[in-house]
Amino acid sequence: QVRPMESGGGLVQPGGSLSLACEAAGTRLGPARLGWYRQAPGKERELVASIGSITSGGSTNYADSVKGRFTISRDIVKNTAYLQMNSLKSEDTAVYYCNIYFSDDYNFWGQGTQVTVSS
Repeated sequence: QVRPMESGGGLVQPGGSLSLACEAAGTRLGPARLGWYRQAPGKERELVASIGSITSGGSTNYADSVKGRFTISRDIVKNTAYLQMNSLKSEDTAVYYCNIYFSDDYNFWGQGTQVTVSS
């Protein structure tokens, strides 16, 4: 069973930084497309950042709202995905989810980690 497990969320002041991690039990992350999504209260879940599989070249993609502030990465040895978030804004407040994607019928979600940006 594939079980993504997010960590690293918390409370941070505007302008601060947080680093989220997604550890993957039950699978290797290299062949997967990895995505970080977020869902704020009353809003739909949205894609924040993604990184392609190693075999596809590992290209990255970011939502316009986070370009230049967030960085997605993958550590093959640790089998962990990361989302480095800098210059955080109040509108970044949400539950952040990791998605490990192999296909439409074979992809997995973590339980999410809360990020709150507030002074």
